[in-house]
Amino acid sequence: GGGGGGGGGGGDESAEDARRAGALGDAILQEKPNIKWDDVAGLHAAKEALKEAVILPIKFPQLFVGKRKPWKGILLYGPPGTGKSYLAKAVATEADSTFFSISSADLISKWVGESEKLVRQLFQLARKNAPSIVFIDEIDSLCSSRSDSESESARRVKTEFLVQMNGVGNDSDGVLMLAATNIPWQLDAAIRRRFEKRIYIPLPDAPARSRMFQIHLGDTPHKLLPDDFKRLGAESDGYSGSDIANVVRDAMMQPVRAVQTATHFKNISGPDRTDPTRIRSYLAPCSPGDPDAREMTWMEVPGDQLKEPEVTMKDFLKSLRTTRPSVGEGDIVNHVEFTQQFGQEG
Repeated sequence: GGGGGGGGGGGDESAEDARRAGALGDAILQEKPNIKWDDVAGLHAAKEALKEAVILPIKFPQLFVGKRKPWKGILLYGPPGTGKSYLAKAVATEADSTFFSISSADLISKWVGESEKLVRQLFQLARKNAPSIVFIDEIDSLCSSRSDSESESARRVKTEFLVQMNGVGNDSDGVLMLAATNIPWQLDAAIRRRFEKRIYIPLPDAPARSRMFQIHLGDTPHKLLPDDFKRLGAESDGYSGSDIANVVRDAMMQPVRAVQTATHFKNISGPDRTDPTRIRSYLAPCSPGDPDAREMTWMEVPGDQLKEPEVTMKDFLKSLRTTRPSVGEGDIVNHVEFTQQFGQEG
């Protein structure tokens, strides 16, 4: 919950606060994530910049006394699906900080008129639980350039944000603001300046993509060799992390489709799932011409006897052909231009 009511406000005020704290609980995810740097494929420069900005000041506070101040606000920007939110969680894990995450789209849409109070409370909560990291996803929907069309409530939220980020009259030590956006060029200049450190999270390079294929496949039975993963990395240029996750999900479904469409199955033996030292008999889909083929459909196969085919490289190449990358060329050009003007390479 949030802080109690404002002293003299009486019972109503604190009841109101409690209600809002409940609302805040719905909008805000408070957690201690468990994502290590190594779980994030690639992005070495971004990780180094984040270590410098976040981990060092927490680990060696004595380095940051006097004029040498740690960064207070860090903006992660880059095309959608590149793992900005995931990286933010890794930061919180490595910094052993309380992680508050909130989607600004949520803030605006659900709590019209309450939003700026929620923002205030979010920061109160973060100060109370310091060291903490406040992560705002899609900050562009909260803080796009001030235009006439902007609603009064959105303007108030933005003002409150600027006030809180300045830590006016508050001790905001130990609270770090992390934000993510896919469209940094639409951010309000005042907000952009508050995020003194701006880190570009680009699309993954080939080695990172190869690793993503492996990570997403996990321990699913497959027939891929290390060179296959290398080739997949090379052939998926322009794919984002979430695109690759979709390709892998589709490829992993191919054996399931083979089971569904099979007209014939045959007996094969393999290690027991529950006790690998025992060998038992399974039914696997096969072609009608197979000498051991028995005509049957998957409906007739007993639940524990099915042996699904392993995922093959062919499955992956097929999925790669049918799943197209989601990030356009123009989008990347915009990010590169923003980086040259305001940012830092990730």
